[in-house]
Amino acid sequence: MNVLVVNIGSTSFKFRLLDMADERLLARGGVEGVGKPAAQVTLQAGSAPAATAARPIASQAAAVEWCLAELAARGLQFDAVGFKAVHGGDLPEAVRVTPDVLAVMDEFADAAPAHNPAYVAAMRAFEQQRPELPRVAVFETGFHRTVPAARAWYAVPREWAARYGVRRYGFHGASHRYIATRVAERFGRYDLRIISCHLGGSSSLCAIRGQESMANSLGMTPQAGLPQNNRVGDFDPYALLVLKRRTGRDLETLLAQAAREGGLLGLSGVSNEMPEILAAAARGDGRAALAVDVFVESARHYLGAYVVALGGLDVLVFTGGIGERSAEIRRRVCANLEFLGIRLDAARNEAARGEATVSPDGAPVTVLVLPTNEELVVARQTVAVLAAAAPRRN
Repeated sequence: MNVLVVNIGSTSFKFRLLDMADERLLARGGVEGVGKPAAQVTLQAGSAPAATAARPIASQAAAVEWCLAELAARGLQFDAVGFKAVHGGDLPEAVRVTPDVLAVMDEFADAAPAHNPAYVAAMRAFEQQRPELPRVAVFETGFHRTVPAARAWYAVPREWAARYGVRRYGFHGASHRYIATRVAERFGRYDLRIISCHLGGSSSLCAIRGQESMANSLGMTPQAGLPQNNRVGDFDPYALLVLKRRTGRDLETLLAQAAREGGLLGLSGVSNEMPEILAAAARGDGRAALAVDVFVESARHYLGAYVVALGGLDVLVFTGGIGERSAEIRRRVCANLEFLGIRLDAARNEAARGEATVSPDGAPVTVLVLPTNEELVVARQTVAVLAAAAPRRN
């Protein structure tokens, strides 16, 4: 079975085509700048070099049409579409896309405004353009349904939770599931206590016991937890009342400003990209140095909490763009944590490329760098959902 895995943002459309017989990548590509006059489109098939061009892609439906046409022109066929969907409330982690599923995604659009509406538009476009293709949504929230209630509930009025679904859901589920699976494969064990640090454009830490999520630093929305590119992270909501009175702006305007000017960009005043912030900090920029410190301190805060939640730690994993590529951030996160059994080998940490162990041999906690593969998780779960629904032969 060939599965087309689709990953969508408010102005982006990315895909990978996988042959699930051997989990081989057949093609990849996407659109950056959906809705702009000159979107950047990229496609790479097989061993051919990537082809990039600028063209108008007015909507997610137009992005779907472009994707289908480009794959067909190269004779690349697929049997199903798997979506790396974001917020599905209490829906199962992986489900066939139905009108009821789309309705739930619409209900949670306010909690994931950059993703849910775009996913719904693309799911409907695939149905219109290729109605025979089964569609499966794999939700970022689903992996965290095993989190104990004590770590999932907010101390809010009961009606908010029971009627409106206000609680911690957690995100980055496909990434953290991949890390749990890959760690088990490397060690040949499924009972390890793992903390997965997905650090990148958006970041979260996840406490994992065996193959189950025990806690995640993101909340009802992806705005909580660590400061991110343009997300403020943990924040006292009553501060908005102070800002509303003092600025005269309404709540929607203030939230939009926080999303546009907050996060690492707001802290650093330099960039929302960690390499640029680190470079500025190294030049003596005080705001950039503060942004790095706040980011690292937040990661260490959750790391310590999750060691307690797991009752100890066997494996610490760094993944995501920052986690995989920044030896400096890994060093800072792990600094002076020997009392938890966490130690880095400085030479290994600096040299790490791809999958790598960056702790010394024999250390109580194994520290790994593991590139994540969210699309592979989505493809595997798409196959599993369709296999479960297939009629059995006697």
